[in-house]
Amino acid sequence: MALGAAILGCSPVISTHGFAPPDEQLSEIAVGQDTRGSVRRKIGRPGLDGVFTDEGWYYVSSTVERLTWHEPKVTDRRIVAIAFDENDTVTAINRYGLDDGRLVDLETRTTPTRGRDLTVLQQLLGNIGNISADQVLQDQ
Repeated sequence: MALGAAILGCSPVISTHGFAPPDEQLSEIAVGQDTRGSVRRKIGRPGLDGVFTDEGWYYVSSTVERLTWHEPKVTDRRIVAIAFDENDTVTAINRYGLDDGRLVDLETRTTPTRGRDLTVLQQLLGNIGNISADQVLQDQ
């Protein structure tokens, strides 16, 4: 019994987040014919709209596997991007997977700056001589 509990305790926990319509549902959408309304009726509202413009809908689904104390691992990701023109007609249906993505480090905790890196002493002493006596007298 203890061996069975240990084996079950080491099995991964798999969770799915989001929704990306399967290819069967996407085959019902005709490029150049369907509109936002008909897409909404056929596969539902998207999880995301266009960020800067309202030209596309994005359906995103991810499968994550968690095994004991290990870091969670994304095992599958599907993204369906449906593009619309100014008349709300479908112009393209694009499918992306986990292999199409790039790793992006979102938590670097540093802000890159351009120019020279100054030490504390250089910063403190850097303005000596840059202020004239006339500027000091005008401020009073």
